[in-house]
Amino acid sequence: MTKLAVFVDVQNIYYTCKQGFGRSFNYRALYKQLTKRGHISHAIAYAIAPADDGQVKFQDALKHIGFTVKTKPYIQRSDGSAKGDWDVGITIDMLEIAPTVDEVILLSGDGDFDLLLKKINQSSQCYTHVISVERLTAKSLSDQCHQFTPIDNTLLL
Repeated sequence: MTKLAVFVDVQNIYYTCKQGFGRSFNYRALYKQLTKRGHISHAIAYAIAPADDGQVKFQDALKHIGFTVKTKPYIQRSDGSAKGDWDVGITIDMLEIAPTVDEVILLSGDGDFDLLLKKINQSSQCYTHVISVERLTAKSLSDQCHQFTPIDNTLLL
C-alpha cells in the first residue's frame, strides 16, 4: 500500500477557497479520498493559534479527522503588518518525512514551496503532489510537482 504524508497550509487553503469559490474546504472529504489511494502515515495541518471558539472547534475537528494540528501565534507588528505563516515549519517537516514515504501531498498554492518540491524531487524517490485552487496557485509550484490536483466541488463544503 502506498504510504502518504499530507501537509496542509491551512491559511492558504482557507483564503484561496474563499476567494476562488466563496466556500470552505472539506477536510473530511480530502481525508476520505486519500485513504482510498493509500495509507496516510502523516497528516499535518499548520494553523494559527486559535483566537476564538470557532477556530478551536475547527482545529478540534481536524484532529478528529486524523490531522496533527501545529499552531503558532499570529503576530501583529507595531507597524501594522502581521506574520503568521508556516513556510519554514512545513519545509522542515516535508524534508524530514519525504524519505520515509512514497508520496508527499502539499495543500497550498504558495510559490515559495516550488524550491522545496524541486529539492524533494532531486533528493528522494518520493512522488510530489500539490492540491490547491488552480487559478490561485503559483505556476512555479505546479510546474515542480509530479501531480497537480485542482480543488473542485468534491473538496468544498
